[in-house]
Amino acid sequence: MEWQKKGKLFESPIQLPSFPKGYVSHAQSPQVLSLENGFRCYFSTRMQASNGKFTSHVAYAEYTDNFEYVKTSEHQIISLGKLGCYDEHGIFPFHVLPVKDKVYGYISGWTRRTSVSVDTGVGLAISHDGGQTFERCGEGPILTASLHEPFLVGDPFVIQAKGCFEMWYIYGTEWLNPEGEGEAERVYKIGHAASDDGVTWQKSHQQVIPDSIGDECQALPSVAYYGGCYHMVFCFRNPFGFRKEKGKGYRLGYASSTNLKTWTREDEALNLSFSAGEWDSNMQCYPHLCVLKEKLCLFYNGNDFGKNGFGMAVLKS
Repeated sequence: MEWQKKGKLFESPIQLPSFPKGYVSHAQSPQVLSLENGFRCYFSTRMQASNGKFTSHVAYAEYTDNFEYVKTSEHQIISLGKLGCYDEHGIFPFHVLPVKDKVYGYISGWTRRTSVSVDTGVGLAISHDGGQTFERCGEGPILTASLHEPFLVGDPFVIQAKGCFEMWYIYGTEWLNPEGEGEAERVYKIGHAASDDGVTWQKSHQQVIPDSIGDECQALPSVAYYGGCYHMVFCFRNPFGFRKEKGKGYRLGYASSTNLKTWTREDEALNLSFSAGEWDSNMQCYPHLCVLKEKLCLFYNGNDFGKNGFGMAVLKS
């Protein structure tokens, strides 16, 4: 693949001047919704709560077909979950899918734990105003932990294909704390589920993408049909040292499929290099692959897990 990098599209926090007081940083996991004369990117921000902990909230930015910035949302798109619910402490990512005259919003909800840092679940909200605001279908998740996926079910990405809803998501396999001190680190893999209505899901109960490194952590699967086959871009990292050690943080992985069931992993085929001295010089993460105006586009975050915004690239060949 040959990509034309468009650079950073959104600068955080500079382009959030009207965000509520207490905004801290980040514009994580850009998720694209095509509009009549452009597109909208939903993303997750970080705010600091009264107890000093951070929460993730959904915002969006709109662009023209030529990737020119138009505006940022100035209203609440969706609230956090209620006390004790799976999404009480954050929504990250927030994946959107047009379904007839509605927009489905698939919530990756976060809630803090005691013995480990966090747990997650997948919920559903629906917009009746073109994606301006969303209302939950219920307070609980539509996809959550099960017998062989015991925790950390999240990062939903959904498409409609051949009359069926297809979801790729992540699920946790273990928490690691070999030294027995400090916080444990999580390991998670990419799974798959199918649905007739986008609400009730049947898991495939298998890891979709094989590992390339030991104890690999896989996140944010994103799938698009282009050029006669399906393409998946995701990110992966080492379980330890990923926050500060170069080479252990998130980088992008790639796989392709003709039937959405079996995937061939070939990371080197993606061929999206790190930019020396730029916003994505040390890390590339949280990708969103989509087709805009017949062009295959890849949105993603860079260094520090999207602390300073997101950018994108367009496939040249």
